[in-house]
Amino acid sequence: MKRFLLAAAGALFMTGAVHAGTLDDVKARGTLNCGVTQGLPGFSYTDDKGEWAGMDVDFCRAIAAAIFDDPTKVKFSPLSAKDRFTALSSGAVDVLSRNTTWTMSRDTTLGFNFAGVTYYDGQGFLVREALGLKSVRELEGASICVQTGTSNEVNVADYFRGQGMKYREIVAFGTFDEAIKAYQSGRCDVFSADRSQLAAMRLKLTNPSSHVLLPETISKEPLGPLVRHGDDQWFDLVRWTYFALVNAEELGVTRQNVEEMLKSTDPRLKRLLGTEGNYGEDVGVTADWVVRIVRAVGNYGEIYDRNVGPGTPLDIERGINNVWRKGGLHYGMPVR
Repeated sequence: MKRFLLAAAGALFMTGAVHAGTLDDVKARGTLNCGVTQGLPGFSYTDDKGEWAGMDVDFCRAIAAAIFDDPTKVKFSPLSAKDRFTALSSGAVDVLSRNTTWTMSRDTTLGFNFAGVTYYDGQGFLVREALGLKSVRELEGASICVQTGTSNEVNVADYFRGQGMKYREIVAFGTFDEAIKAYQSGRCDVFSADRSQLAAMRLKLTNPSSHVLLPETISKEPLGPLVRHGDDQWFDLVRWTYFALVNAEELGVTRQNVEEMLKSTDPRLKRLLGTEGNYGEDVGVTADWVVRIVRAVGNYGEIYDRNVGPGTPLDIERGINNVWRKGGLHYGMPVR
């Protein structure tokens, strides 16, 4: 019996030695594997130069900057809504940063942890302006396009049932682009998705100005990055990368002034930027990890403004995606 227990203990030790944590794997590989969408303007898409861009892309670059001091050390894997969870659970990607809604079932039954909410969204409806519709309440008998592998179909059914309304049919498509083509061809009257997705989708239509978003938001869609259960160090690093971006905005640390901010005597800044304490080392990176992040991608507000804010093609006001001091929902947990 004693020999068996010793052998089992040795086997467990060897197993632990072989299977390092995700952070160790990423460091050894020299690249972060990041799962993103197959193309959603403002969030994750390839630009005119063939480079990945968007809020979700910048989040992965922030993680890479924290680890390697190099935001380019990321391999982006475009994933459909249907395939995204398999890619994460199989280890094909280290983090899923792909406009995914934080729900109870996804958080508790799929073997994942949500590391935070990087964008607060809600489901809406896009219609042709020529229909003259002003409200979702006017969609009685409509055919509605959605994408498979999302919660959009359930949300539509719940809303219509709750309002005592009936739709003609819900038509689901495997990819976002297939759904766009179907809507544009007239296969359905309405397209329903997260409002940020609809704003991005409208840009892909032949005549964007001839399509309008109805005013109602029918659901809560808190979007954020996911990691696998069971690796607390990796979970902590991904979660605190989000908090670092928000805290940097709250404390006024930007790409332009981060070097000057290193001279600050404000204890909050000293802890955040690593001139006091060992907070970076506690999550497996260097003391200046937040400096690395801000140098690479800026703070949360800079990422938002650059990718989806006013002045971009999506032109989305900050609203609830502002920091808490300005009436929004983003709140960085304190570094102390």
